[in-house]
Amino acid sequence: MRGPDPAASSFAIPPAITAPASTGDAPEPSTTTASTSTGPVPEDSSTSTTGEASTSTTAALPLQDLGVPDLGDPHPVGCKGKIDFLFVISRLSFMENLQARLIEAFPYFMETIESKFSDFDYQIMVIDPDETWGHPLCNADCSPEGCSVPDYPCEAVADLDACDTTLGAGTVIPAGKGASNHDCGLAGGRRYFTREQPDPVGTFACLAQIGLNGDDELGEAVTAAVSPALNGPGGCNEGFIRDDALLMITFISNTADTDSEGKPKLWAEAITNAKHGDPNSVVMFSIQKPECNPWDTVCDLVKYYFPYWYIIDNDEPDYRPGFDVATDRISEACSAFIPQ
Repeated sequence: MRGPDPAASSFAIPPAITAPASTGDAPEPSTTTASTSTGPVPEDSSTSTTGEASTSTTAALPLQDLGVPDLGDPHPVGCKGKIDFLFVISRLSFMENLQARLIEAFPYFMETIESKFSDFDYQIMVIDPDETWGHPLCNADCSPEGCSVPDYPCEAVADLDACDTTLGAGTVIPAGKGASNHDCGLAGGRRYFTREQPDPVGTFACLAQIGLNGDDELGEAVTAAVSPALNGPGGCNEGFIRDDALLMITFISNTADTDSEGKPKLWAEAITNAKHGDPNSVVMFSIQKPECNPWDTVCDLVKYYFPYWYIIDNDEPDYRPGFDVATDRISEACSAFIPQ
């Protein structure tokens, strides 16, 4: 069954934008598979009519209208514009055009989302699916003779910390061939940025130009990124996953992930656990290939474990139509979201 009508949520959402991907008909929103169950109802002895003692006591005492204070729902439906965006961007070779299209589509995507929420409160984190940092040859010898990468941030090599080489940790300084190769200036000492970030579009452009030399362990990377170890106190991504925010995960790669350990089911469980067991609080968006080949584990993760998802072909010359559909999924998910 589909979730509640977005128009019935506690904030107004304009009509959904229709923009099918150019690869064919867009996949039917999998909200039709979303569970409508609210979970088991706790046993309540006050509703029982089978206990003799309860029956006799009720008969012996006069009914009293004591009244029940209306405390309201402690978890009001609706994400109220709070969204945590996680971008998992491949660092493989030949990703320059895909990264450039993502950067080009980003401002349009954010403007579209913002138009749907009167108080858009976001956090954005970019990770690469690789536990290394930069280019190994340049890290070993950052002289002109040892490093052939133009404008490589040699000054950053000596200041790297454990988070820079932790899989799933937010990117701060993309380095290597084809990377932006400078500190992206994230405010507040975090490895992600918020709406208080000066020049958020420019910041994302810096982070998303993540480079062209590295591994492609998307499944492992997203599992680590949402883990309690990285999001808890003292973790590399501390504070990124918010209980009262929707989580949107975007994957972009030019190949299937055949390197990650584990299976899509385990990755999905880790993501769901990060959202208190609620898969409906996650929106999945993938820029890879719409068809799930047998070896395309990330496609399986996106398509079969979460009710709100969409996939577009990474060969599309313009990613904005795909993001249009993704914003529809966000609206649907937000209309039924219950903060924990």
